[in-house]
Amino acid sequence: MTTQARKQKGQTRAEHRFHNPQGAEVKTRDEAFATQAVEVSAEAVQTDAKLTLHNGAVTFEMTVKYNPNTYPFVITGGQITSGICGAPWDITGGSLGNSLRIDAKRAGQGSCANTITIVGQFQNPPSYRGTYGFDGQSSSFNHTTRYQC
Repeated sequence: MTTQARKQKGQTRAEHRFHNPQGAEVKTRDEAFATQAVEVSAEAVQTDAKLTLHNGAVTFEMTVKYNPNTYPFVITGGQITSGICGAPWDITGGSLGNSLRIDAKRAGQGSCANTITIVGQFQNPPSYRGTYGFDGQSSSFNHTTRYQC
């Protein structure tokens, strides 16, 4: 290695900057990767995704809240906001990954079913093809649910 190369290598190291997981600049690599006893907010462990379920005659608009730190992503909440009798429906759980499962219960008014279960398998472009059903059934109707980026 030439003297010039050693000088450039030394300069590169001096210019390196370290950041902790929150994005704040710290002085050393050890500080950047040190575990901190920081309280984690609810926003840090959940994010939203928009899904649209299509079944020829109906379209359900959904906002799904899930934990991005798991895989398959654990669905922690959300709502089916339109297109279904008794809307809105509260999403109570499920998962999002190579397969889809959404469980929801009716929050709105009407003489509709009390629960819905949506299941599907991932396909490209990003969507899920599967079935859904009411009050304990999950295979009554076919659907394609599109993931909106």
